[in-house]
This record gives sequence, structure tokens and C-alpha cells, in this order.
Amino acid sequence: MSHSASTTPDPVGQALLAYQQGHLSATIAVHSSVADEEELPAAYFFRSLWEMPEMERTALEECRGRVLDLGAGAGCHALELQQRGFVVKAVDISAGAVQVMQERGVKEVSRHDIYDAALTQGEKFDTLLMLMNGIGLTGTLEGLERFLAHAKHLLAPGGQILATSSDISYLYEDEDGALVFDLNGPYYGEVEYTMHYAQEVGAPFRWIFADPAILQDYAEAAGYEVEFIEEDDQQQYLVRLTLR
Repeated sequence: MSHSASTTPDPVGQALLAYQQGHLSATIAVHSSVADEEELPAAYFFRSLWEMPEMERTALEECRGRVLDLGAGAGCHALELQQRGFVVKAVDISAGAVQVMQERGVKEVSRHDIYDAALTQGEKFDTLLMLMNGIGLTGTLEGLERFLAHAKHLLAPGGQILATSSDISYLYEDEDGALVFDLNGPYYGEVEYTMHYAQEVGAPFRWIFADPAILQDYAEAAGYEVEFIEEDDQQQYLVRLTLR
């Protein structure tokens, strides 16, 4: 797909394409409502199994059956699962990411957002994989609720969602460790991001970091069994949601 064919700015996709074409230092500038500008190297999306955090490797071990990889990026998880003999469908909203995955040999790739009714053409999956803070794709608590309902149409009987997220309350601690955020405002884990790469500036988007308690509340209310599989000292966790 030529650059001009896409009217939607796609800074992440353009950075992934640049890396794929040999610009190994391609870096995305990440602006957020909660932190100073951060740099995200495109290389991170191309990590091999042994470059992945332990939590991601655990998630890959826990996959079963037909897998739908949501927010698949450059396809590092889908490619690893394919090598292990899984049948994987990889989905991303970024046109550049989809092109990179196709070039890298991900067999089934499509461009969709996670609520898209056409996401699966009625096909059911045994595992929905949402890594790299994948719960964040749902954007807000309202989006999380909507997605948990929508996911029931994507899951085969006994199917599971394997997802990572983290609690970012530590960003709101004062010197004494007390939390300072507005309890009447939006949920503190809802963040607004804007991505920049070269001349491309993406549209602002919402991203959610769901603390374990609130995720459990929402998932149980939506009819899922909740099992926390792994946590680390960065307040990140891997959770399995199974349809009751």
C-alpha cells in the first residue's frame, strides 16, 4: 500500500515499515497525559521470544486452540505461535503494521479495530491474546465493558482471553506515598496518547491501564471467571478470563 493511499495518519505503522526496510533506529515519540514524552523504538515490536518479558512468554505457553491476536503490531507473538503449530489470526488497526506482518510471514492478517463486527466473520476462537498492555486497546472503562460483552461472540465454548495490563496508581503518589488523584474525575488508569513518527502525527487515542481489582469487577460482572496468572514488580499482570 503506498503512503498516499492511506488518508489516516499511521505513525506506528510507518515506523514499523521503516524498521522492516532496514531503518533499525526508527523510533516513535509517545506523548501522553500522564508522563513526559517517551521514546518507543520500533525494534521493540520485532522482539524475538528471548527478548520478550517473562510474562509474555508465559502467555504464549498458556495459548490453546485457534488464536486471535488483537493489536498484533509487527506480529512477534503470532509468528512465535505459528512456529509452534498454532493457527493464528493477527489483527491490528494500523495499515502499516498489517503490511509488515504480511511481509514477515504471518499467514492470516487483517486490519480491524477490536469492536469490528467483521473481525471474525462469525468464526470462534479458543484464545484471544491481548499482550503489550493489551487491555489498553479497550480505551476506557466503558470500552472495557463493551469489549467484554463483544468478546463473548468471538470465543468458542470454554474459550479464554489472555491479557496483560498494569496498575499505574504509582504515577499519582506524592512524596509520602499517598495517592493524589481526583476521585470524581475519570478513572485514573485512562490515559490519552498521541504518537509521532517523522512527519506523521497520529490522532489522539484513549488507552486504559486497568488495576487488577477493577478488571476483576468488570470481568466478573460480564460473566467471566478471573485468574491472575503472573504479576511482576512493575505492577504489571497477566490475567486469564474464561467464559463461565
